[in-house]
Amino acid sequence: MRVKIIALALIGAVSLAVFGGIAVAQQDRYTLKLGLLSFDDFKGYENWRVVAVSQTKTQLKVIVANDVMMDAYRQGLPAEGKLFPEGSKVVKIEWSMKKNTKAPYSVEVPDTLQAVATIEKDSKRFPDTHGWAYGNFNYSVASNTFTPQGTDAKCGYACHTRMASQDYIYTAYPFR
Repeated sequence: MRVKIIALALIGAVSLAVFGGIAVAQQDRYTLKLGLLSFDDFKGYENWRVVAVSQTKTQLKVIVANDVMMDAYRQGLPAEGKLFPEGSKVVKIEWSMKKNTKAPYSVEVPDTLQAVATIEKDSKRFPDTHGWAYGNFNYSVASNTFTPQGTDAKCGYACHTRMASQDYIYTAYPFR
């Protein structure tokens, strides 16, 4: 029961942070590109549906997806041998974390935005990576700007090849 409460609190906190306005940067992030992948391809991600949340030792992450990908998730993907449709897009928003000192229980909540990672399926534009493009846009609090990591949209492909049988996607859509 305690685990469920903590999980729900984490989802709530992350959702508030996402829907409460992640658009803190003054630069036009939608002009940024990594090769053929543009941040503009993900315009409106702040309002996409939550797929799942995750946590590392230092970060809280929320994974959101566009309607195309959400429909595929609801149909049971990722699954062995099944492919996500063209136009699927997913974004992972990453924050450092801090303890919520006001909560009546121990819970970590988002602190400072660190990066926005993107994945898009477009087999015509990205044939070398089985149709997927990967981008990571790091956020600097000091300059209040995003910068692309790397020079092309292939950066995440090497990490995702271990998930080839599930169309290169790690995150499952958990039961709700």
